[in-house]
Order: sequence, then C-alpha cells, then structure tokens
Amino acid sequence: MARFPKDASRPRVVAALEALGFLLIREREHIAMVRVNNDGTKTPLTLPNHKTIKSSTLRVICRQSSISREDFLNAYEQA
Repeated sequence: MARFPKDASRPRVVAALEALGFLLIREREHIAMVRVNNDGTKTPLTLPNHKTIKSSTLRVICRQSSISREDFLNAYEQA
C-alpha cells in the first residue's frame, strides 16, 4: 500500500484536493475548502496553511472528508 508523503507541499495538496472536487473558499491562517456532493450536501474541509503538511494531518483530512488513500495519492501524484 502506498504511503502518504511525510512533508507534502501545500500547493500540491491543494491542487490534489481541487482535482477531487473541492473548491478553495478562503486562505488565511487555515485553508478552507468545500465540496458539493451529488446529493446536494456539502463537505467542508479545513487544513493548516503551512509550507508543508504532515502525513498524519493528511490521513485525518482524508478520513474526515471520506477520501480514500488511493484516490488522494493518485491526485497528489498528478498535481
């Protein structure tokens, strides 16, 4: 099973999440993103606005927003 990057660059993480359907709402101390689901509900997402994002933080973000590890890693590699 592929591993999350230890220190993922913020621009690549944001690009990967945008590829997975999230829209950037705000970028200050934290980055706020949202995805509108097929049933009309919204999935909010908040991540720290650091230069790099730790793998443990990425795991929590993916779990809370129902993104599979494989989907995120594929989008991250494409970004």
